[in-house]
Amino acid sequence: MVKNWQITPKELFGMGPVVPVLVINKVEDALPIAESLLNADVKVLEITLRTPSALQVIEKIAKELPEAVVGAGTVTNREMLKQCEDVGAKFALSPGLTKDLLQAGNEGNIALVPGLSSISELMDGIDYGYDHFKFFPAEAAGGVKAIKSISGPFPDIRFCPTGGINLDNIKNYLALPNVSCCGGSWLVPESAVQNKDWKAIETLAKEAVAAAKG
Repeated sequence: MVKNWQITPKELFGMGPVVPVLVINKVEDALPIAESLLNADVKVLEITLRTPSALQVIEKIAKELPEAVVGAGTVTNREMLKQCEDVGAKFALSPGLTKDLLQAGNEGNIALVPGLSSISELMDGIDYGYDHFKFFPAEAAGGVKAIKSISGPFPDIRFCPTGGINLDNIKNYLALPNVSCCGGSWLVPESAVQNKDWKAIETLAKEAVAAAKG
């Protein structure tokens, strides 16, 4: 099936080795956080739909920082996917997958990266034409060993593992041939946001990029 997506998951996964998983409670914090990450050469931003302000945050970044590639995380159904499209998200990531969500992704105009932690879910995704997935929760679901084992029967599938990834283990994941990038929340700690310490966020993001590339 030919999808009418603005950018493909392959392009998205190739835009940088680290995807920050962002929980932003206040719309006023959106631009300073995004600018700090952009300064560290991190331009793919996943805004999780875990807060009441998430859609406003996505819309603000999409309108005012077009150089950022902003998308939504924790998208779990068709309605949420449509809401993300409407506010200007370029992509959506899901912690899991349902057949209805996979179908909605095929019908929509932004890239959907479904989440999975099992071979059965992977086979469902492949049936709907997907070949790029979020592996979640990465560490709890078997980590590097699990993803490495999947590459045998499914060599053309690519993953963005998320969940339990940090500076200490990100290189182990990125060393796998079927891992293109990793998601992580450690780049933007809540304490830095509360203190409006945007420089600290930039520093952490630079450390993450250096660790991923090193």
